[in-house]
Amino acid sequence: MAMTEDLLSGPRGRRFCLGVLTAARPEIWTLAVGSAMAPGDRGLMDDLVHALGSPDALAVAESAGASGLLAGLVEAVDSARYWQEPDDTDELLLKRPVLTALGPVATALSVSLAAWVRPSSVALDRQCYVQWTDEYSLQPPSLTAAAEKLARWKASAVADEHQAADRPWDPTAHLSGRWWSTPALSDLVTTTRSITGLGATKLMLVEDSLGWKRARVWPLAPAPGSRLYELSDPTAWTDLVARYPMDVSLSKRHDWWRTTGVDGPWLMPDWSAVATDYDGVHLTVRGYLTTAGRCLAVGQSGTVLAGWNPDETYWLNDVLSPVTAPSEWQSLESRPPSWVDATKT
Repeated sequence: MAMTEDLLSGPRGRRFCLGVLTAARPEIWTLAVGSAMAPGDRGLMDDLVHALGSPDALAVAESAGASGLLAGLVEAVDSARYWQEPDDTDELLLKRPVLTALGPVATALSVSLAAWVRPSSVALDRQCYVQWTDEYSLQPPSLTAAAEKLARWKASAVADEHQAADRPWDPTAHLSGRWWSTPALSDLVTTTRSITGLGATKLMLVEDSLGWKRARVWPLAPAPGSRLYELSDPTAWTDLVARYPMDVSLSKRHDWWRTTGVDGPWLMPDWSAVATDYDGVHLTVRGYLTTAGRCLAVGQSGTVLAGWNPDETYWLNDVLSPVTAPSEWQSLESRPPSWVDATKT
């Protein structure tokens, strides 16, 4: 499937397209909010569709640089919710006139993305770990004992699935749990790339962020020959789940029904099994925008890529080493957020 079609097939891709446009043309956001809040107002909808399909909107997409693309990605990650129903704006972006109007924009943005950050591959020479150092701080990267961390994660995930058997069967019940499909809370190291002017993309691109303002960025390098799996599109995700399936039908049921409208059974990867064949799994920018938040079929089951930041790599084995001293970064009060290297001040 072409990236353009995929961008408009997934909620994060659609929100990205809107975010790039509204960062440059705030009046489009005003129209989108008005149309979402008043879905029966035909005049507002017509104005929005006209704005999205205008030559001006296409020009924004065709000329989008790093700041515009980052603004779109910030909008995509900030609006990601895997424990609740799609919001009014996500519902708006599913309407056929809106999708049709966004088609040329998505085509142009796929080209702009490819020219900016190599959205379909990992940058092994620019991997960095982000250690949040203000409220809800993290520890420096722990580069050993990945096998033990994965074993603890697997035991906890299995226990969570067993305990979920006591929850109400009705998927509409007001229950929530571990909605992510990553080995979250395992203490495994994750990295994202550095780009010009930004110590790591994770400084700006964090789903379900806690609003951190200070961070220490650690450059790390994987050992030569490290085995990487690239999540570059929906098929790469479903193939991984099919190869290393883990049944999470009970523990994910209520959250993933809420975000997709689909009632299980559900699968996700058994990350302890993935580690036998791969040292790291990288979610590309393209993979995030085309895959995250969608209900995707794996045989007779479904799966959701949830809680994984764009361009982020989970390292499943002990293959990382420090490269240089870490740098200190400070967030500025802006929208979208921007970060400065406090080490140089």
